[in-house]
Amino acid sequence: MLKETLTIWSPQLRNHRAIDVYLPASYGSSRRRYPVLYLHDGQNLSDPATAFAGTWELERALGDLAAVGVEMIVVGVHNIGVGRLDEYGPFEEPRYGGGAGERYLRYLTDTVKPRVDARYRTRPDRRSTVIVGSSMGGLISLYAFFAAPRVFGSVGALSPSIWFGNRGLLDYVAGRAAPRGRIYLDVGTDEGAETLRNARALVRLLRVKGYHPGRTLRYIEATGHQHRESDWAQRLPGALSFLLRG
Repeated sequence: MLKETLTIWSPQLRNHRAIDVYLPASYGSSRRRYPVLYLHDGQNLSDPATAFAGTWELERALGDLAAVGVEMIVVGVHNIGVGRLDEYGPFEEPRYGGGAGERYLRYLTDTVKPRVDARYRTRPDRRSTVIVGSSMGGLISLYAFFAAPRVFGSVGALSPSIWFGNRGLLDYVAGRAAPRGRIYLDVGTDEGAETLRNARALVRLLRVKGYHPGRTLRYIEATGHQHRESDWAQRLPGALSFLLRG
């Protein structure tokens, strides 16, 4: 696997950040085009030197999928630290900020994705474009799936911060059309009663909107898991398998 790092300016947010692009092992020896997985908190994916509290062990997950014939290009978009909650928050939260999520989403769709599609052999259609994140990254991923259905065809949300902005995501999803595609959602049973209630509320809403468990919706309550990278690393291979194996 080859990793390339780009620095991409955001006219939407007036800042710049690193973007790590992971290319599959077969990339250099074929002319294939690949689906693309967009991941937030890019510095936490694979490098212990840049990760906040452990990594997602991304290479292991991608290796497991490659062994069964599933390969992709992964785009790890770094957060900018102090502005993370603002950018990953599509709704305002009085205690922590938020509200810049729509501009961050436009950065992904209007700036990052066109650059990636022009530089690499991607399959740019929505069915081949997946967005995944954890915690606040899970929140903005779910928002992106419903806000930009022409861009993203599937979404994975590991322990999403549904509480943010007075549970504004639930109202937002309730008021939107249900895009075609797959949704992976999970939570650890040791993340707290409120987190479990919020995840279950979202699952009920998604089922009302027509997503079918096992077919277009997968929901996991991981026994004993907490809100941390090491537990997300354990769940990532299953999430990606559901979203990308078709």
